[in-house]
Amino acid sequence: METELSQRLGIEYPIFGFTPFPAVAAAISQAGGLGVLGAVRYGAADDLARDLDWLDAHTAGRPYGLDVVMPAKKVEGVTVAEIEAMIPEGHRRFVKDTLARHGVPELPVGEQSGWRITGWMEEVARRQLDVAFGHPVKLLANALGSPPPDVIQRAHANGALVAALAGSARHARHHQEAGIDIVVAQGYEAGGHTGEIATMVLTPEVVAAVSPLPVLAAGGIGSGEQVAAGLALGAQGVWLGSIWLTTREAELNSPALTRKLLAAGSGDTVRSRALTGKPARQLRTRWTEAWDDPATPDPLPMPLQGLLVAEAVSRIQTYEVEPLLGTPVGQIVGRLNTERPVRAVFDDLVRGFERAITRVNRIAGREGGRPR
Repeated sequence: METELSQRLGIEYPIFGFTPFPAVAAAISQAGGLGVLGAVRYGAADDLARDLDWLDAHTAGRPYGLDVVMPAKKVEGVTVAEIEAMIPEGHRRFVKDTLARHGVPELPVGEQSGWRITGWMEEVARRQLDVAFGHPVKLLANALGSPPPDVIQRAHANGALVAALAGSARHARHHQEAGIDIVVAQGYEAGGHTGEIATMVLTPEVVAAVSPLPVLAAGGIGSGEQVAAGLALGAQGVWLGSIWLTTREAELNSPALTRKLLAAGSGDTVRSRALTGKPARQLRTRWTEAWDDPATPDPLPMPLQGLLVAEAVSRIQTYEVEPLLGTPVGQIVGRLNTERPVRAVFDDLVRGFERAITRVNRIAGREGGRPR
């Protein structure tokens, strides 16, 4: 399964695993892939520094990456309090009424929301980078496009490659012009923020658009056969996120959410602006249905929507209110049927890849890679 990109990064398999959980990222790297830790949940730089120290100690010297969120439009001189003041009172009332209708308790007095969207602000991402570049991070990814030029230069100076997610060939070309090293072609099926083009269509379009820049296929990939398909379409690797959510190393800390993920089918997700203000694929819940109802207020633009719903999401998660409880996840959720270690998922990906290659060789009139 070796590609030029996997050789360049010194990994055994070109499997890149995005996750918000350090233990999952470490296990992916230990299994021969490249674990990529999502930084958006780290409001405090000290918390990120603690977890990167842990990663350094638990990856046995194998490479890992970091995914930050740097918005394309820079907003300067505005505090979080000033941004929150822009939220209409009608939207606040709608959130309050929705929670009351489902009997969601208040957080204990003095307890702050554990789910904040301040990580979507550039100043927070830059503080995260100050921490990250004190560690051997080999890949810096940005979920919202190309990072600013000075960040790309800084990453290169610290020996890290830079990746950016793209939902169209046009976006991919923009990233290439900005000087990034890897384009992640993320299809409509993926969890989190996505465009409207499916992975099977998007991947070869992006490969052709940015050649010879390496491309990772993302969205709807959760088996070794799909990994093989991504490489057959011209990608030099795959970017997987949702598949790790039900691994034993994941720190969901919610038995109810784990049950919902294991029970969900591929049709049980929806692309909604309810969480951040941008279309993001997530589990369909009473919460997403409430926001997507034409009779209710339209979700606010980023970052207002995230700030508006932060406490509500934290309350829903804290008390595991199942009708409202959800998470970003892709259509591959239909394959998440059991809890198992990251290593078992990884081994299954490798075996599935081998089965696919054997099958294709047989179709092509070859056995074991050799002509009959």
